[in-house]
Amino acid sequence: AASSFLKERIENADSVIFVAEDESKNLVGFTQLYPLFSSTRMKKLWLLNDLFVHSDFRGKGISVALIEKTKELCQKTDACAVMLETAKSNKIGNNLYPRTGFLLNTESNFYEWTNA
Repeated sequence: AASSFLKERIENADSVIFVAEDESKNLVGFTQLYPLFSSTRMKKLWLLNDLFVHSDFRGKGISVALIEKTKELCQKTDACAVMLETAKSNKIGNNLYPRTGFLLNTESNFYEWTNA
């Protein structure tokens, strides 16, 4: 299901996906970004929705490299920001994102309505 979902995003140009490969060209990580728009800033912004690195390749700087590609996209497209959400229990992500320049927004509440 996940691969068909990703394939559909690529085919429909709904998102931007950056991938990381090992020396044998095997996929070892990826990040997926969705374009959004900020009415108050009157600019595009990017939602970093997925960041994954295979467990055998963690700790090698791959996630940092993928985040750097994300920030380059933000600059190239003149977007105002990259935003993301991660679980409070995601210790790896909550350590990684501040190290790569992301700031925790403590001024906002995040709400979700689920169409169940």
